[in-house]
Amino acid sequence: MRFIVGTDEARSVVEYVAAHLQAKGHDVVVLPVGVWGDIALAVARAVADKRADQGVVCCWTGTGASIAANKVRGVRAALSVDAQTAAGARQWNDANVLALSLRLLSEPLAKEIVDAWLDTPYGGTETESLAALATEEANESHT
Repeated sequence: MRFIVGTDEARSVVEYVAAHLQAKGHDVVVLPVGVWGDIALAVARAVADKRADQGVVCCWTGTGASIAANKVRGVRAALSVDAQTAAGARQWNDANVLALSLRLLSEPLAKEIVDAWLDTPYGGTETESLAALATEEANESHT
């Protein structure tokens, strides 16, 4: 799987996330550090354009990066501060961008969250909700 990772702060835990994804056999592109909105949009566009299968965005709280990423049509970014939330985002929401809070993230927690994200496929149970989101996106006049 191809991942794209972006952050607004150079932190060793972001390097750890990228290295952990690579160690699990994934191709990983890490964007240069930049403004959280620009970085999150760049990651989201890469996912939406199929240049990456999944994305990871990081900012201090993770909230801004997830909001920005979710502005891109076809992206379902999920702020996950624990493994259970990450697994639920994949299982029920078919999330394709993982948003992480740099304020809360340690290497052991990052490993738990990323592993839960990777190990949990979409369960196929929420097709009506996801179809409603796709319909809303299709009716929007902006991207």
